[in-house]
This record gives sequence, structure tokens and C-alpha cells, in this order.
Amino acid sequence: MTLWTAFDVAAATDGAVYGCFKADGVAFDSREVGAGDLFVALKGDTTDGHRFVEGAFAAGAAGAIVSQPVAGPHVLVDDTTRALDALGRAARARVDARIVGVTGSVGKTGTKEALFAALDRSDPGRAHRSVKSYNNHTGVPLSLARMPASTRYGVFEMGMSAAGELAALTRLVRPHVAIVTAIAPAHAGFFTGEEAIADAKGEIFQGLEPGGTAIVPFDSPHRERLIAAAKPHAARILTFGLGEGADVRALEAVPALRGGTLVNARLPGAELSFTIAAPGEHWVSNALAVIAAVEAAGGDLAAAGLALADLEGLPGRGRRIEANGALIIDEAYNANPASMAATLKLLGGEKAERRIVVLGEMRELGEHSARYHAALADPIVAADVEYALLVGSEMAPLANALEGKVDFEHVPDAATALARLQRTIAPGDAVLIKGSNAIGLARVVDALATESVECSI
Repeated sequence: MTLWTAFDVAAATDGAVYGCFKADGVAFDSREVGAGDLFVALKGDTTDGHRFVEGAFAAGAAGAIVSQPVAGPHVLVDDTTRALDALGRAARARVDARIVGVTGSVGKTGTKEALFAALDRSDPGRAHRSVKSYNNHTGVPLSLARMPASTRYGVFEMGMSAAGELAALTRLVRPHVAIVTAIAPAHAGFFTGEEAIADAKGEIFQGLEPGGTAIVPFDSPHRERLIAAAKPHAARILTFGLGEGADVRALEAVPALRGGTLVNARLPGAELSFTIAAPGEHWVSNALAVIAAVEAAGGDLAAAGLALADLEGLPGRGRRIEANGALIIDEAYNANPASMAATLKLLGGEKAERRIVVLGEMRELGEHSARYHAALADPIVAADVEYALLVGSEMAPLANALEGKVDFEHVPDAATALARLQRTIAPGDAVLIKGSNAIGLARVVDALATESVECSI
């Protein structure tokens, strides 16, 4: 199915057509271009996508959006970044779909993927979502531009590292339902405190369509702050959580026989029992947000329950791998204090000969970084960890806090961590690998996964 013609692109971006084309995909990274894609040549601070237009056409691109003439079919515009925004707005305007926006300090990608699976289950092939973590000022319009005109449900992740960023993104997405998963000190170095983070996350409600629904974490200490942010923009506010009084509440959450969690949830006017394949209390919270959003978007709750039961862990966000008899829990994509504590608690519940952690430093925590790192000692001890590999210079406060409590090594980088781990790991071990993406622990997981199999939960 054609996603964009040259003339559609020109109409959306106020550009000029030089050569006709039909595109069935959109990309701005030339390494991701496939046959039939539209390549957008963005200009950044350190690179210029126009340098890669020839390579994009060689990879099969059908056409390009450029701000200078090139060889090959293209639409010429004044500014390619503004053109990508315009293409995203045009894609949003042409669909008759229920749109959901997702943000939060933790859990937003997992919630986005679970919500997509839930909505796609009831209407296969007509749900669309942002891929990977394309949640910033270029990723969001790209994800919108990739949305087919026939879409019935759209799910878009939105992130931020500064005040005002979400306000701009949500006005592009214009969601009918907006979710804040949780508030935690992620990107704390850019804010004065968690209250400021909550205010920045609450910007997602500013883009709600008339009659829209805001979904807020009931158990968050910032619940009332988020509700206050939602009230001027939302016709309806739903809370989700474990606490008495939540609109979408887990009445019971018990371990399932084959792993994961069996949940009995109460919604406004209904009850639903379902299984979550992914283990951990944090996934119960994610699933309640998903159920609330499905209800708000008019989706099929029974199909959502089935999708949650089938949902597998995502690479870097809970994927489970068996490597030479050891269980590897891949949480290597990112980390902040809240997500570290949640996954360490999960590790503590694993049956294993030994529990091992490979923890990379948490970035962008500002002046409180040392305190946040040192505070991980308690959840590590509570999880009965026998050996800890701490990676990166910012882990020094945690190393000091673990002295005499847990056997550990503090190493400078991921390559050293891998070498140490390969000498240490043994059958029967459960190994949690987690850290900020920039520290590179995904390479440790990739090396271990070379001769491994995915584990069903």
C-alpha cells in the first residue's frame, strides 16, 4: 500500500516535485532505508543527511525530501526538519483513528509496546506505533509520517529531557488518550526536583483532543500534581494502580503458575482477569495503564488481556536469554533509580544458584548522582545478590556502599565487564544486566546471546 506519493509529500510540505515516486515507508537514517522508502535528508549539528542521499537511493529509496537538488526523484523544500514535522502533521490529519500518547520516567516503551499489541489483537494490521524509542523531536514526527491512512489505532511514545519539549510533541500527536506511566528521577540533572519532572511530563495533556482522557498513576506521590495538569485539557481523568481508590485497580496480583502475574482488575463498570507474561510488580502497573487506555480508546478488553498474556520481553527491556545454562535478564537499554530498584526486586524473586548483577552507571542525575548510586546498595542486598559488577566511574559511591556487604568488582567499561563476566558466569546463575544506554551494556548482552536461546516466561 502506498504511504506517500511525491505530490502528497509536496502538498504536505509546501515543496516542489522533481520526479514522481510512490513510497511505502519513511526513514531519516540512511542505514535503515529499505526498498520503496522515502528518505528525509535532515541536517544536524554534526552531520548532513544530504551526504547520504546517493547511498539511500542505492539502498532502494523511492524518493527523497531535500533542501538542495539531488540526482533522483525528490521533493525540494526550504528546511527538511520543518518538512518532516509537516509530513507528520499531515499523516495525523488524514487518519480517522484513536490516538494514544505515552510518556513517563520509566515504563513508557514497554507500555507503548504492550498497548500496541493489545489494540492490534482486536483489529490486526490496523494498529500503528512508534518503533524503538523514537520519542524525541525527530522520532515523533517520523513515527507519525509512517502511519498509514487506514490506521484505526495509533500509539506514540513521547520523551523529554527539558521543560517544554513534551508540549511541542503532544501538539503534533494530538492524542485522544494521554498516559503518564510513572515519575522518577530520570534526567534529574536537567530539573530542580521530581516536582519539576512531573510538571514536564504533565505537558502531554496539553495536546489532548476535545473530549480526551488523561491517565495518571494513582500510587505516585505526584498524582495530584498530574491531575491538576490534566484538568484544563481532559474531559475525563482515569487513575490506575494498586491503591484503594484507583479507577483501574488491581484487586489481586499473584504469581501465575507458568510465570508472570495473574491479575484481577476492577475498572469503572467492569472487572477483568488476565495474565501478564512479563514478571515483576512494575509490569502490573504497566498493564493497568494499558487496560485503562484500551478502555478509554474504545478497544476490546478481552483481546487486551490475551495480548498481555502473550507479550514477550523486549530487547533491552526485560528480554530473557538462556546462555550456557544461565538466565540473562536483558535490561541494558536504560536505567534510573526507580527502574534499577524495580528490576533488582524482580531478580530477588528468581530461583537461581547465584544471583549476579552487571550494573552500569546511571547518567544525567545531576548533583544528586552520588546519592542515587549509593542508594542501590540496599536493593542489591535485599535481592540476595552474590556478585556485582559495577561499570563506569559514577558507580564509585555504590562500590563504597557495598564494601563488606556483597562481593563486587568495579570496572571502567563494558568490555572489561564482559571479560570478567565470561570468567564468572556458570549454569544455574541468574544475571541481571542494566545501565544507562551510553555505557554500552547491550554489547555484553549481544556477546552472551551469540550462543543462546530466548526463554519463554
